[in-house]
Amino acid sequence: MDDVSKKVLYISYDGMTDPLGQSQVIPYLSELTKAGYQFTILSVEKKDRYAKSGDYIRQLLTNAGIAWETLFFTSSPPVLSKLYDQWQLNKTAARLHQEKKFDLIHCRSYVAAEAGVKLLQRTGVPYLFDMRGFWVDERVDSGIWNLKNPLYKLFYKIYKQKEKKYFSQARHIISLTRKGKEELVNHYHVQAEKISVIPCCADLAHFNFKKINVADTEKARKSLGINESDKVLSYLGSLGGWYMTGEMLDFFAVLVKEIPTAKFLFITQDDKNSIINKAIERGIAAAAIIVQPASRNEVPLYVSVSDWSIFLIKDLYSKKASSPTKQGEIMAMGVPIICNDIGDTGSIVKETNAGIVINRFDSAMYTAAIKDLLQITTSKESIREGSEKFYDLGKGVATFLTAYKEIIK
Repeated sequence: MDDVSKKVLYISYDGMTDPLGQSQVIPYLSELTKAGYQFTILSVEKKDRYAKSGDYIRQLLTNAGIAWETLFFTSSPPVLSKLYDQWQLNKTAARLHQEKKFDLIHCRSYVAAEAGVKLLQRTGVPYLFDMRGFWVDERVDSGIWNLKNPLYKLFYKIYKQKEKKYFSQARHIISLTRKGKEELVNHYHVQAEKISVIPCCADLAHFNFKKINVADTEKARKSLGINESDKVLSYLGSLGGWYMTGEMLDFFAVLVKEIPTAKFLFITQDDKNSIINKAIERGIAAAAIIVQPASRNEVPLYVSVSDWSIFLIKDLYSKKASSPTKQGEIMAMGVPIICNDIGDTGSIVKETNAGIVINRFDSAMYTAAIKDLLQITTSKESIREGSEKFYDLGKGVATFLTAYKEIIK
C-alpha cells in the first residue's frame, strides 16, 4: 500500500483548542502528515475555547493538510452528559469511517478508545491506544469518582473491565512513561513488545534558552520587579489538581530563610490573590510572590528569568503513567528542576543531573534539597541535552511511525 493512501482517524476527547491539543497533538500529527499519512481529527471542544481560537486552529490544521471534525463538550447533567458525549463520539467516528474508509484509528485516552473498540468490532479497522495514563484510576485518585457512592463504584467496576478490553484489543499501546509500561506488563499482562513509550515531548525549537537575548531576560526581570541579585524559583502552568501548591510554597518558605531576597514566580493563568493568600498563610511576604500570566509565545522568556523551577505532584497510583509537559520545556530552557519522583520524572532528573528529587515533604527534606540545589554545577547546555535525549518531538514522531508501520502493512 502506498503511504499516501494511508488514512488515519485521530480521536481525542481533549480539544485541539486546549493547550494540550496544541502542544501534544497538533505538532505530532503535522510531522506524521509529512511522512505520508492523511489525518482526520475528531475532537471534543469546549465552546468558549473554540469561540476564542477555533478559527486559528482550523487554519493551522488546514495549512498542515489535516481535516478536523469537531463536537462540543457537555457537562450537565453530570453522568448523562458523559454518556451523551460518548454516544456522539461513537456515532461521528462511524460516519467518518463510512465516508473515508480509514486504515487506522488512533485513540487518545479512554473515551476515544471506546469509540475505537466499537469501530474495530463493526469494521475490523485496527486501533492504536494512546492511553495517556490510567484514566479510570485517575478518576478515583482525583476524587471525581468517590467509591463510597454506589453509582461511582459501579462505574469503576465497569470501566476496569472496559480497560482490559482496550488493552487486549488494541494493536499497539503508547505509554507516557517507562513505569507505566512496567505496570501494563506486570499487572495487566500486556506483551512488552506491544507497548512503546513516548513522554509528553517539548517543542525544542520554541523552548530554547539560546534564542533568548540576555538583555531581554534582564528587561523581563525588571518588569517583574526582580532585582539583579535576587534568586528566582518558578512554577510553570496551572495549579490545583495533581499539583501540590501548599508543599511548593512550604519549600519556598524554607528557601527564603536561606536566601531572604528570593522570589517565587508563578507563570500561570491562575488567580493571583489565591496564590498570595496561601503564601501569606505560611508566613511568606506577599512581595516575594510574583504571578505572571503568559501566552505560549511568552513562556520561554519568563522561564529564562528562573534560577530553578519546581513542580511537586501527588504520589498516587494513576501517576505512574504521568509525564508533565512542563518538564521537557523547562529542561530545554536549561533551568534546574526540583520535583518528586512521579512516573519517570525523578529518574530522568537523576539520569541527566538536571536538578534535585524530593522524596519527603518536610522542612528537613527541603533544607537538604536547597543545600544540594545551591551546589548544582550542571550547565544550561547539559540540562538542555537531557531534554533532547528524552523529550525531542522528532524521537516521539519516529516511535509513532514505527508503530504505524507495524499496524498498517
